[in-house]
Amino acid sequence: MSQELRAVDWTGTGLTLIDQTRLPHRTETVDVRDVDTLVDAIQRLVVRGAPAIGAAGAYGVALALLEGEREGWSEAQVRAAVARIREARPTAVNLMVCVDRVMARFAEGLGAVLEEAAAVQREDVEANRAMGAYGADWLLKKAGEDRPLRILTHCNTGALATAGWGTALGVIRELHARGRLEVVYADETRPLLQGSRLTAWELVQEGIPHYVQADAAAAGTILRGEVDAAIVGADRIAANGDTANKVGTVGLALACAYAGIPFLVAAPTTTVDLSTPTGDGIHIELRGEDEVLEWAGVRTAPAGSRGHNPAFDVTPGRLVTGLVTERGVLEVSAGELPGDRLR
Repeated sequence: MSQELRAVDWTGTGLTLIDQTRLPHRTETVDVRDVDTLVDAIQRLVVRGAPAIGAAGAYGVALALLEGEREGWSEAQVRAAVARIREARPTAVNLMVCVDRVMARFAEGLGAVLEEAAAVQREDVEANRAMGAYGADWLLKKAGEDRPLRILTHCNTGALATAGWGTALGVIRELHARGRLEVVYADETRPLLQGSRLTAWELVQEGIPHYVQADAAAAGTILRGEVDAAIVGADRIAANGDTANKVGTVGLALACAYAGIPFLVAAPTTTVDLSTPTGDGIHIELRGEDEVLEWAGVRTAPAGSRGHNPAFDVTPGRLVTGLVTERGVLEVSAGELPGDRLR
């Protein structure tokens, strides 16, 4: 089912987005025909995952052109609307890269914009397929075990988070297709539970055996020897391999380093930001306090407590055993840096 799943789909006059805030209990879509609705959908995580947001942003340029035509906007107003889309989530570099790519054809008109946006979407699926194969080959070689592997993952990196197939979850799906996957440990991923709501939902569709575990259990699971490797996605990767991903990721990398097992980051080259030398330059989005001070609208923390809610953390490149893109695998911790190899 998830092989055909499209989190972002262009209808001809607008976007249809799978509402990921409703999963796993309800499968609903949101129709997007204006910039305000798209920006809101990106910020509320109706659509989420760096590649999926990039695809939505690419088509967002077409939305802005169509809305501008309906509303009689000037070119400056259309460009301002596109800028709002581009900045809707500041950590995920794919959004900015894909919007900028499509805007390079802005002067050619709506047809050219849609052509480029469709290319963004198509190329992401192709890249995901390639990195799935590269990542599976690399992991099987690194693990050195003639048995199915036990894999831990964090957040959601499947078809829901991309234009199709998935990044880290794409590697997992490839291992499963080869009969080389025993079980997946899916971190629930606080505070919005993308792991337990979304990754587990995709794994169920594929019939992949899995456990959902609390984020706080992950390091212990690794150190007890119950995991052969961890695979995660990324929202931005600096030139030195420092990787921003959903908060909680850096703890997994530390545990993997201590246990001596591979920590693999799977992301397309559009996630690599060569203009950012190190992770110190990556903006970390702070989300609303209520996400950690409340549960289902009910206050769980004392009235006098404040909430600290970073959406991401940064894993140092020296902890990244491998970075798999559609071009192959870089062994970052061994000195194969994106800034040297992906220019």
